[in-house]
Amino acid sequence: MTPAQRSSFGTNLNRRSFLRYSALTGAALGGVGALAACGDDAGGSSTGSTPDGSRYGTVAIQLSWIKNIEFAGEYFADSRGYFLEAGFGSVNLMAGGAASTSVEAGLDTGKVWLGLSAPQTTAPAILEGLPAKIVATTYQKNPFAIVSSAAKPINSPQDMKGRKIGVQDTNQLIFTALLAANGMKPGDVTVVPAQFDPTPLANGEVDGWVSYVTNEPITLAAKGFPNAHFLFADFGLPLVAETLTVKQSTIDNEREKLKAFLAAEIRGWKDAVAEPAESARLAVEMYGKDLELDLAEQTKEAIAQNDLVVSADTAANGLLTMTDALIEQNIAALRTAKIDIQADQLFDLSVLREVYAENPGLKD
Repeated sequence: MTPAQRSSFGTNLNRRSFLRYSALTGAALGGVGALAACGDDAGGSSTGSTPDGSRYGTVAIQLSWIKNIEFAGEYFADSRGYFLEAGFGSVNLMAGGAASTSVEAGLDTGKVWLGLSAPQTTAPAILEGLPAKIVATTYQKNPFAIVSSAAKPINSPQDMKGRKIGVQDTNQLIFTALLAANGMKPGDVTVVPAQFDPTPLANGEVDGWVSYVTNEPITLAAKGFPNAHFLFADFGLPLVAETLTVKQSTIDNEREKLKAFLAAEIRGWKDAVAEPAESARLAVEMYGKDLELDLAEQTKEAIAQNDLVVSADTAANGLLTMTDALIEQNIAALRTAKIDIQADQLFDLSVLREVYAENPGLKD
């Protein structure tokens, strides 16, 4: 994509257009189908000799969006040889995005060994019969936010009453879930159908805009539009995001292989948290080189992203972990979105807990 094809605020390329998390829109998955992706056996071999002579061979990992800053931990794990040291011959990081098929579809067809997704996308697939589990999460908080003008800030859902809010079609139901979680009705706000370019907010046509905290607030500020925002996660929808999802058979039959991968992931994300500038460089100059990403913007997004990746709980328990309380909060949030699933149907953090028990230095 050329710069001319981007929106005036540069968000169409850098953001995920929310389609990856569209289960909250009622679209769910519409059934799991074939994945248009490259690669042979997604899982490689976990025992004996592999074609490349490594312990675990090649695995296919589907990212949830284009190769921007969002996957810095994976870039570090790959570029610094952590996956190689863990026993993988190579790790194929496959870009996702609005035009790609879901992670859940890739798992179902066997084209993907592990994918980055979200509870509101994985849960409906499981309820439809996909034998899969979330085994870790990168973001302790999902990035959904309402961004507004600093001159007329909207700092909470209650502040939206009587205001005009730009809401993309694929986000109508997650927005409705936010209202419901805060005792509000759709009629309390004026919903203005929107696309993904926040120019109407900058022009004063609306008062607030459904956005990603790691994107629109940064790009708008860079264009000279001071802004405020609040996170959905802080107001009744504490869903995690960038969840690592695998089939149940991987947990049952390839446990050591999965543990090796998770250990490398943790190392990569520790580096990403510690080195946001290098995270941005990897995204701009290497993994997302063909996307014409902006280094300064990606660096700011990397810093903002760290606030979603790191929490008091991860400081105590390690990156990628989830506490039992956070799991239950996610289950409750999904019910708010009319997705009724049990915690043990959706999550299995036992593998990650074994990784930390066996490698306590990963917490340091």
